[in-house]
Amino acid sequence: MRVMKWSMIALAVAAGTSQMAVASSQDESKGFLEDSKLNVKTRMLYFSRDFRNNERNPRTGLRQSRVEETGLGFLGTYESGFTQGVIGVGVDAIGMLGVKLDSGKGRHSTGQFPTDADGRAQDEFSEGGGAVKLRVSDTVLKVGDQFTALPVLATDDSRLLPEVAQGALITSNEIKGLTLNAGHFTALNAQSQTFHDSLHLKQADVFGGTYAFTDNLSTSLYYSKVEDYWRKYYANLNWALPLSDKQGLVFDFNIYDTKSDGRGLQRAEKDDVTKLDNQAYSLSGAYNIGAHTFTLAYQKVHGDGDYGYGVDGGGTIFLANSVARSDFNAEDEKSWQARYDLNFAEYGVPGLTFMTRYVRGSDANTGSTSNGKEWERDVDVKYVLQEGPAKDLSFRVRQATYRSSDGVYYGSSSIDELRLIVEYPLSIL
Repeated sequence: MRVMKWSMIALAVAAGTSQMAVASSQDESKGFLEDSKLNVKTRMLYFSRDFRNNERNPRTGLRQSRVEETGLGFLGTYESGFTQGVIGVGVDAIGMLGVKLDSGKGRHSTGQFPTDADGRAQDEFSEGGGAVKLRVSDTVLKVGDQFTALPVLATDDSRLLPEVAQGALITSNEIKGLTLNAGHFTALNAQSQTFHDSLHLKQADVFGGTYAFTDNLSTSLYYSKVEDYWRKYYANLNWALPLSDKQGLVFDFNIYDTKSDGRGLQRAEKDDVTKLDNQAYSLSGAYNIGAHTFTLAYQKVHGDGDYGYGVDGGGTIFLANSVARSDFNAEDEKSWQARYDLNFAEYGVPGLTFMTRYVRGSDANTGSTSNGKEWERDVDVKYVLQEGPAKDLSFRVRQATYRSSDGVYYGSSSIDELRLIVEYPLSIL
């Protein structure tokens, strides 16, 4: 699921508006080695999920009242510069290692580690990959292993290590304010697996773009077709309205139109045929005043089936009420969210942020009921060191409480979840 959707859209807009017509990125290339970047990010994740009522684990089908695991992940990324000339050539490389620090057969299945033959978490797992890239002017073609952040194909990074997509992606910023994407992908590796195409993606074709009309108004349109699953249309409109130096409003609208294609499978891990023909949309409004941000959001799924995603990336749900535990994306479900954010920089503590939200859903069609209800309450506290030898080291606590009288989310009615995350990004080059 995708929690930080708006920030990714903002990045896409920034990428488009940063290009100047005077000189292209390729004209300013310093060289293959001169523009190289090497980064290593370390992440320690403690993940606990309490099912409270000793229900069956939604992943394994076994009765398991609690899962609890701790892991240490290393993500290394190398990005070369581009050779000089009309056509620039470069390479990217990805190296990942996950190490189990604490687990047990009775506490396994948090989604952090692969499972060995006796049902236990593997002690360690690793994955590597690379890509070749070409650049002409302000257009880049990248072929190989990569992370993606498109609203119709987004790799997930909510566990120890991220998903990795394999394919070709063209990103063009030739026109100021406009970012265009076109891609063809043939494999997608899950966060806790190392074998090729563990999410069983046969083929996905994507196309679309983001255009910034002004600094405060932008829109996105995307299309995707995933073989044997679905075709999707996606649209977004984002409008920021400054009221004063320390006050402003932000309105964000997202909509997906999904229809089954081919065999019409809904989930990569199931073989049952579930025909989809639905629209899922969300509308949010945020009011910011100084250190405080207040957000209200409404989301609705209309038509046949849930909003389906996963085989096209665990982050491919840019909807307001896709939160920590539930997505509130069941057939016919409607949901409301109230959220509050606080930035302590205004009070002399830069790097410290706080967030809490409450989401309630109703009218979910789960097969056993047409009025399924669910609610979730989240709390998130994060602190990032601002200076010193450990600059950018971050500590984060995420707590989620989920309840449903109808088992809307994977048949689970009660979940208490806690994540403790320590991250340290290190720039070597």
